[in-house]
Amino acid sequence: MRLGVLISGRGSNLQALIDATSDDAFPATLAVVVSNEAGAGGLKRAQSAGIPTEIVSHRDVKPKAAFEAKLTEALHLYKVDLVCCAGFMRLLSEAFVTDWKDRLINIHPSLLPSFRGLDVHARALSAGVKVSGCTVHYVRVEMDDGPIIGQAAVPVLSGDTPERLAARVLEAEHQLYPACVRAIAEGRTRIQGGRVIVDGEPRPIALSSLR
Repeated sequence: MRLGVLISGRGSNLQALIDATSDDAFPATLAVVVSNEAGAGGLKRAQSAGIPTEIVSHRDVKPKAAFEAKLTEALHLYKVDLVCCAGFMRLLSEAFVTDWKDRLINIHPSLLPSFRGLDVHARALSAGVKVSGCTVHYVRVEMDDGPIIGQAAVPVLSGDTPERLAARVLEAEHQLYPACVRAIAEGRTRIQGGRVIVDGEPRPIALSSLR
């Protein structure tokens, strides 16, 4: 399976996918990394790994339909089968999501459907939750919505700050995202009634390693 990764920033989840796909036994390859920000740190990560990169600036290509057409053009150029959003900070239109339906996934730093949107960790701490985590899901039109492929839970510890909790959740993201991509690439996922059925769930994340 050929992956196209959409990024806007440093690309730490991209790095997790780079590391996973560097194993010949992994059932997917990184075909292209596309960023809407020319200065995104993830571009350097991709280039260092020999992965093609493309820049499609949302500032330079307007309106939004033209911007998304350029995204699709780049993804088709590299024959992408599955699009992975990894810190891609642009809301995608209904037309784009529909075109890539069930071939477009995202990772979000909460246990969806709780805490959609931004400032996730501060909101989780304010709510007093005892467990947080991350979610990989198929993208739908509504923000941070769509059938859930996999989740990883991490403890919320006494004295946590948003930054400390974010770092712990990010460790889980780096394990969960490749596991979910593997399940998709191996044909072990199917959507039934708005839910994802996974044959052989992604390996659980050991909480002890995330303290």
